[in-house]
Amino acid sequence: MNNDLSWMLDSALEIPGALHAVLISADGLQRARSKDVSKDDADKAAAAMSGLQSLSRSLSFFVDRTDLRWQQTLVEFDGGWIFLISAGAGAYLAVSASSDVDMADITFRMQQLVGQLGKVLTAPPRESSVVRP
Repeated sequence: MNNDLSWMLDSALEIPGALHAVLISADGLQRARSKDVSKDDADKAAAAMSGLQSLSRSLSFFVDRTDLRWQQTLVEFDGGWIFLISAGAGAYLAVSASSDVDMADITFRMQQLVGQLGKVLTAPPRESSVVRP
């Protein structure tokens, strides 16, 4: 299996206003990044996003329920957005966007991408076709 998933992340940037994408492991390591993000920036973003989702998940009590499952975190800046969603077991997808991005389009595209990533990340390893005695 090809572990370079950057081409898949680049597809999220086809939405007008989308800027960068990073696939993050639950322990805060970047697993893949879009081509325009440096390794250092992706590593910093991954560490911060891991903490952000952890903090977000701990707030379910604030909506009077402790059994709620975290879905998404959205951060707004005066010039843009960061969208953070679950990308399967132990993985998160973060996409940054300009302030004029169509929020429905970007979240829909992210959900599509998560579906594709899920298939790639959970694909079983290929077995050797060599018959052993």
